[in-house]
Amino acid sequence: MQRILLFLMTNIAILVVVSFVFNIISANTGLTVQNPLGLLILCGLFGFGGAFVSLFISRWMAVRATGAQVIEQPRTPAERWLVETVKQQTQKAGIPMPQVAIFPSHAPNAFATGRSKSASLVAVSTGLLEQMNQDEIEAVLAHEVSHITNGDMVTLTLIQGVVNTFVMFFARIIASAIDNATRGNNQQGGGLGTLAYFGIVMVLEIVFGILASIIVMWFSRKREFRADAGSAQLVGKQKMIAALERLQRGQEPELKGSMLAFGINGKRSGLSRLFMSHPPLSERIDALRRI
Repeated sequence: MQRILLFLMTNIAILVVVSFVFNIISANTGLTVQNPLGLLILCGLFGFGGAFVSLFISRWMAVRATGAQVIEQPRTPAERWLVETVKQQTQKAGIPMPQVAIFPSHAPNAFATGRSKSASLVAVSTGLLEQMNQDEIEAVLAHEVSHITNGDMVTLTLIQGVVNTFVMFFARIIASAIDNATRGNNQQGGGLGTLAYFGIVMVLEIVFGILASIIVMWFSRKREFRADAGSAQLVGKQKMIAALERLQRGQEPELKGSMLAFGINGKRSGLSRLFMSHPPLSERIDALRRI
């Protein structure tokens, strides 16, 4: 219930802020949603606004969504080793120290998130700590640190903002074209009607949204190869290969939503490969062996 309320409040806040900003732009420029440029600006405000709000609250949401416990003061040797390892890797990578957390999950997995390099989080599952040795865990941590170093969270947010904008824009442009075509020369009657118009917009947004997801996931898979290469530079490629081989024998990932995009594990086949946030583990291992 708390997540639902937070989701609704976030979207209402975005709606209010975007409407306010667009009204200011409209008052000073004369642009309206009937004008293609005005429509594009409005779609951009919604597309990028939603993406960046998600980015800014990503660390807070990830902790609550996964039930992760942030390590403020290490209480066990394992926690001390975990924090110290991340500290050493971030110093080597030249980035600020992120928060380190452990989340409950039987599956060996990990993720990195946060709005910037100076406000990031690296989290590992209890299953990963139980099923991997220190060399393998070190490689997984280096993979997540590389995501932060490469700025992958911001990069994918920008890509998501762009595709969100064009999904909204082209859905309305095409719906308007259909409305004008059915209206013909009679501007006083005909046309789709309000319900039909918004029905077409919704259908087009779903179709374009699916196509946009394929684009976003393609970029995400490319970032995974880069993070693997970054891990190989930090700790050596053999450790990263060993970690991925261990994951091949592991369970299905339990991460969802935005956390999955920066997780370490992932398995799918067939057409669903187009919607994978991660390349198949075998391809990632082969890519590392070619380095």
